[in-house]
Amino acid sequence: MSGKGLYDIHCHIVPGVDDGATDIEETRKLLQMEYDQGVRTIIATPHFRFRMFETPVERVKQQFQMVEKAAAEIAPDLQVYSGCEFHANMEMLPMLREQRVMTMAGSRYVLTEFSHNSEENYILERLNALLSGGYKPIVAHIERYEATRTSLDFVEELVGMGAYMQINADSIAGKDGFFTRRYCNKVMKSGLLHFVGSDCHNSTRRISRIGEAYNRVIAKFGQDYADELFIHNPAQIIKK
Repeated sequence: MSGKGLYDIHCHIVPGVDDGATDIEETRKLLQMEYDQGVRTIIATPHFRFRMFETPVERVKQQFQMVEKAAAEIAPDLQVYSGCEFHANMEMLPMLREQRVMTMAGSRYVLTEFSHNSEENYILERLNALLSGGYKPIVAHIERYEATRTSLDFVEELVGMGAYMQINADSIAGKDGFFTRRYCNKVMKSGLLHFVGSDCHNSTRRISRIGEAYNRVIAKFGQDYADELFIHNPAQIIKK
C-alpha cells in the first residue's frame, strides 16, 4: 500500500479537542498507521456539537499545529489539513460565515453529521440551508442514520439535490457487521457514494482501516472506482 496516495477526509487525530486522540503520542500513532496504509493526505475533522463538543476554533487551530509537526516528522509527503465534523443544528450558516467552525481544508465543503434518528425532513432542511448558503455538504457516515440506511431512494434524493455521501472504512471492511457491509455495497453499486473516511479516534479500538477498505472496493468494484472514492474525489476538496 505504501506510496499509493490515498486520502482520509474524516478522522479525529487532533489531540485533546474531542473524543479522539487524547495526546500527541496517540496522534503520532494514528498518523503512522494512516501512512503505512498508503494514506498521504488527511483532513482532520474534530467534532463540533452543542453541549457535547464545543472546543473553540482557536484552540483547535493551536492543537492542529502539533499535528502538522508530527506529520512532517513521519514523512515529508504526508499532508494534513484542518476541518470539522459539524453536527447539524439551526445555527450552521452563521457559524460557518463567522468562522466559528471550520470547513474542509478551507474549501466550501462541510462534513455534516446528524443524529441516528434524524428525520428525513430535518436532514433535507439542513442540507438545503447549506446548499443555499453556497456550501457543499458531505453527509458523514450515512450507514448510521435510520433515514438513509432504510431508503436508498432518500440517499438518491440527497445526491440529486447536490449533497455528497460519505461512508466509514470500517463499514466497508465489514467491521460493523454483515448487514452494514451489504448496505455499503448497495450504495456503491447504485453510484451514490462519493467519499470514504476512516473516522478513526484512537490506535486501539477505533483505528484507521482506509487501506483495507480500499482493497475491498478494488475487489468488489474495480481499481477505477476505488481510486475515484479514495483519491480523485477527495482531491477536489483540496483543490477547492
